[in-house]
Amino acid sequence: QLVESGGGLVQAGGSLRLSCAVSGHTFSTLAMGWFRQAPAKEREFVASISWSGGATFYAGSVKGRFTISRDNAKNTVFLQMSSLKPEDTAVYYCAAARDLWEQERYYDYWGQGTLVTVSS
Repeated sequence: QLVESGGGLVQAGGSLRLSCAVSGHTFSTLAMGWFRQAPAKEREFVASISWSGGATFYAGSVKGRFTISRDNAKNTVFLQMSSLKPEDTAVYYCAAARDLWEQERYYDYWGQGTLVTVSS
């Protein structure tokens, strides 16, 4: 089970930190990813992190503004979002995979999503 939290309403230029708590899986062996889906758009890759945290990947649209991290002792992955823009408004999903991917088809487990709204 993956449960996201931390979404909400924030003004442009502000920051939010999303969390995803994982249970029922061997978290420390899983790569984790964040995806988002804006209204009337397809879900897109945001960021991913290897099981050890040693490798991370970001979509070009968030690179330099978002940071993905994980705490294997707490079975939690985070997405620190800064310099938020209205176009970052979306439902954000965390997902787990056996390896480090950008493509969502390789992710086996998904959370229910948390809504982030960035006002201008």
